[in-house]
Amino acid sequence: MATASHSHFTYTPIPAPATASPEHFKDFGRQVEGYVPSEVTPEQTQEIIEMLYKHSILLFKNLKLTPKEQYELTHAFDPQAQSYGHGNNKTGKEKASILHPDLKTIPHQPQVQLIGNGKVPGTYEGLESPQLKHPHHKTFHKSVVSQEEEDKGVTRFYRWHIDAALYALSPPKVTTLYAVSVPKGEPQVCRYDDGTGDEIQVPLGGTAFVSGKTMFDILPPELKSLAVRTKVRYAPHPYVWMSKAHALPTGLGIEDEGLELPLEELPEWEDSKVKVFPMCWKNPVTGALHIQVHPCGAQALHIDPLPAGASRDGALFPDGADITDLKETRALLYKIQRPGIAPELVYAQDWDEGDLVLFHNRGLLHSVVGAFTPDQLRMFHQCNLAASEDPVGPDAEDLKKYA
Repeated sequence: MATASHSHFTYTPIPAPATASPEHFKDFGRQVEGYVPSEVTPEQTQEIIEMLYKHSILLFKNLKLTPKEQYELTHAFDPQAQSYGHGNNKTGKEKASILHPDLKTIPHQPQVQLIGNGKVPGTYEGLESPQLKHPHHKTFHKSVVSQEEEDKGVTRFYRWHIDAALYALSPPKVTTLYAVSVPKGEPQVCRYDDGTGDEIQVPLGGTAFVSGKTMFDILPPELKSLAVRTKVRYAPHPYVWMSKAHALPTGLGIEDEGLELPLEELPEWEDSKVKVFPMCWKNPVTGALHIQVHPCGAQALHIDPLPAGASRDGALFPDGADITDLKETRALLYKIQRPGIAPELVYAQDWDEGDLVLFHNRGLLHSVVGAFTPDQLRMFHQCNLAASEDPVGPDAEDLKKYA
């Protein structure tokens, strides 16, 4: 990818929370000054693309951004990409999908979705008084925070995920989120409720992010070796498949209750469209490996054997394996991913109206947090595009280094 020869904008570290580990936030996230959407040049756009791959999150403050400008910026990351990340309005038609209530398509720019909470008064961007609904962990988690605790400001991560259909379409390279209307309120305490005592203060309705690169970097050698040798198979129509299942209290995967829909009850599907991705995705600019797994949709793991000549000391699955048991698949993914969502590794965006956040959807996981009352109006424009190609996994050098 071409390198920007000089800087068109000013970059400063994002305002990391007090709980953040400085070591792991050195390169994670930048605030950008000087960007004017209506005057942007191709060279400036190229610089933004490159900086996003280096820093995973770019934050722009006080922007005026039309849905068309948002789409054009998103599209610049992948000029061959065509449709919204889940297909052109497919989520709206797929009533059984867990994504169905959360998205409203902007008619004049169908790649951009209106998301948020509350009833929008009057006509908005061609939509007649759209009713928006912020996802709440009580609709998805097996165990829930009591109403009494919620009233005191206790919340959870709803679902750690990558924006991706995970069937038939390739995961978007970038997601852009633009804050139109943001209700203000007291910070909340996001609890993990997994027996660790972990918790983190988050802004009301914040968006939480963790780095897939850090998730990989902090693993011990035997899990790094496993990660670079593993491919993840996703269920067909995963959001329908998991629609009756419940999440773990951390939002990082699904409880083992056997509530997934049998494959024969899913909408029609083809094996050729089922997605199998490497566990580690290679950054196109830095070459770094990012652990990128949507744990809720994962159905099976394929593990390659150790390369010839690699040490078998302490190695996991040195001869490779196909793990098709759902419980075992989930347990292994959790072991690899849970350290990467530790409180000191979480950045929660505290939104103001006019904020635009670009995030490298192939380099991090994110989750909504918090709970709104029905009368709190929250409006965001979200855009991501199903990519023109699948992510690339570890190369021969990576395998030599880590496997």
